[in-house]
Amino acid sequence: MAKMRGAIVVDTEACKGCEVCITACPTEVIAMTTTVNGKGYPVAYMENPEACTGCTNCALVCPDAVITVYRVKTS
Repeated sequence: MAKMRGAIVVDTEACKGCEVCITACPTEVIAMTTTVNGKGYPVAYMENPEACTGCTNCALVCPDAVITVYRVKTS
């Protein structure tokens, strides 16, 4: 059976660093950067990309809709 592998893309300039996506991620993929964007906020990024399943929880809970999720079947 093929497994799903996911990846997220965050609009770094629109992210406000609310961290809601971190708590919504069941596989603990997302973390916050130590640097800030142009507005002064730390932004979400994939700290553990190999664990991402593409479940879309992060994108669904993001209040500003700045996360896009991609899914790919792997063998």
